Amino acid sequence: METAWFCLVAAMIAVYVLLDGFDLGAGAVHLLVAANDSERRAVLASIGPVWDGNEVWLLAGGGTLYFAFPALYASSFSGFYLPLMMVLWLLILRGIAIEFRHHVESPVWQPLWDVVFGWSSALLAVFFGAALGNVVRGVPLDREGYFFLPLWTDFTMGREAGILDWYTVLVGAVALLVLSAHGALWVALKTGGGLERRSRAFARRLWWAMPPAVAAITLASFRVQPHLRESFHDRPWGYAFPLFALLGLAGMRMRESRGAFLSSCLFLAGMLASVAFGLYPYVLPSSGDPALGLSVHGAAAAPYGLAVGLAWFLPGMLLASGYFIYTYRSFTGKISA
Repeated sequence: METAWFCLVAAMIAVYVLLDGFDLGAGAVHLLVAANDSERRAVLASIGPVWDGNEVWLLAGGGTLYFAFPALYASSFSGFYLPLMMVLWLLILRGIAIEFRHHVESPVWQPLWDVVFGWSSALLAVFFGAALGNVVRGVPLDREGYFFLPLWTDFTMGREAGILDWYTVLVGAVALLVLSAHGALWVALKTGGGLERRSRAFARRLWWAMPPAVAAITLASFRVQPHLRESFHDRPWGYAFPLFALLGLAGMRMRESRGAFLSSCLFLAGMLASVAFGLYPYVLPSSGDPALGLSVHGAAAAPYGLAVGLAWFLPGMLLASGYFIYTYRSFTGKISA
């Protein structure tokens, strides 16, 4: 039962990255691909009907984490309190930038919120990537399952490492690169004319940096977290996940917008599944004594609670999924400036 919930939480996080990832990426690149105010409004219109719904998966994932793995939830908030508050403020700034932009017609007001929208989207991509890097690297858990990390120290790894070190900064930078390409492909899928052409060209330029970037974080991840090597050595079938990621990476070069965007989704899903597979059975490894790491069995709620929760979770997620399918089908097709 614990493994089933681990897979469900991983799947919900992956869905969040796929869906909210494209509107984060669209926000990060919209000042670079849109030539005028009309095109910037077109980028906002491409995500307007879905961006706030996409964030529901982040809330649902956090709630599921609290229910299924309460020890992990408590431990994470003990050590990541400051960056979690920073993420919360960035989410708030991004939301009000989207909503406030249209309230006043002014040569100062609208560009201000465009910049806030762009920078908050880009920083969220970096922070989410750095958070994933911290989970892969591990944290200095004590015997009670708690830890504390400063935001940064000297950017090296060791006993005095901070939340930001060379590895987590690398993962954050790659996350920004990948989600920017993902967002640019979404804008190309949903718009036309010059905006579509520039978005497609921008995604293609970003693509050339992705293979070396993915190779770099893969090698770095296997270096900083030895458990990854053990997982893939003991269960070779897990190499299917990196293979899916490589197929998706190659498919992002398609000329057809829909195929390129879906390939980007496959790439992201394959990468995230590879991380989850490599970390299992840990949900939060220890950077010191491996025995202190939080596993799915040690961090999970009582079996009875997990079983009852599953009976409510599945129909709830079916309803949510049906709503999302209906929403995306209702707003399918290209939008006009």
